[in-house]
Amino acid sequence: MPNDAGISYPVAMNAAKKITISTLRNRKKQGEKFAMLTCYDCPTAELMTEAGLDAILVGDTYAEVCLGNKSTLPAKMDTMIEVTAAVRRGAPNAFLLGDMPYLSYQANNTEAIHNAGRFMAEAGCDAVKLEVDRRLADTVAALTRATVPVCAHLGLKPQSIHQLGGYKCQGKSADAALQLIEDAKIMEDAGACMLLLEAVPMEVARMITRRTDLPVIGCVAGPYCDGTVVVLHDMLGYKAGHPPKSLKVYADVHKILTTAFAAYHKDIINGEFPTAAHSIQMEKEELHKLERKLQ
Repeated sequence: MPNDAGISYPVAMNAAKKITISTLRNRKKQGEKFAMLTCYDCPTAELMTEAGLDAILVGDTYAEVCLGNKSTLPAKMDTMIEVTAAVRRGAPNAFLLGDMPYLSYQANNTEAIHNAGRFMAEAGCDAVKLEVDRRLADTVAALTRATVPVCAHLGLKPQSIHQLGGYKCQGKSADAALQLIEDAKIMEDAGACMLLLEAVPMEVARMITRRTDLPVIGCVAGPYCDGTVVVLHDMLGYKAGHPPKSLKVYADVHKILTTAFAAYHKDIINGEFPTAAHSIQMEKEELHKLERKLQ
């Protein structure tokens, strides 16, 4: 479907039919990829829908790329719920994945169910994402029993960067890769509806993707996953957060915005904006009346 600039966009599946976990599983069976981006506001979600995006993740990266924190750890439940609800309003039919913030699910299963339920009921999510390994299999199982669909996030887990010693690739050794493969199976058995692999070798991602019927989302995990997610600000060259070295940048928004801001600043300083053409003006008769009253 061409826009005013003559660029053709795919007709969004979102526009015609709600995308569900069944949709994504069927696409996996048919060998069709799906695209996911992070999103943090309603207008951008509307643009993603127009462009044909299949799925959206409201990531706790919001705390980094939008709020300026050095990690995702400061993300708060109430903030994440509000932001996710805004994205849902902009993309009513996309598959929407809500990111459970730090310490919103690790303490105990009761708290995990309560917080995950808020994403489903208040924000309208289709699933929630948890950064997990085999130690949290019971949490995934508890959420599944409570009818909350779970995406199990494996590999690099940004909420655990202090344990990991920074943002590092995971599963590069044979032993570490085997543990990841085993954890993926454990999460599937616990009831996870999908997997997300972050910063793992593409060979490991391929093995996991081929060994499961669950949709597998890759984030810096190579070409063999069923879908791929990228942080919005990273792919737009916004220069925020922790963009991976291997990222493909689709637009230099940093340059576009700084150029626009500089031009605006120049126009204001030089008196070129606003002018009469950009201003509200009174009818001459009313202006004359006002001047007479002031005299």
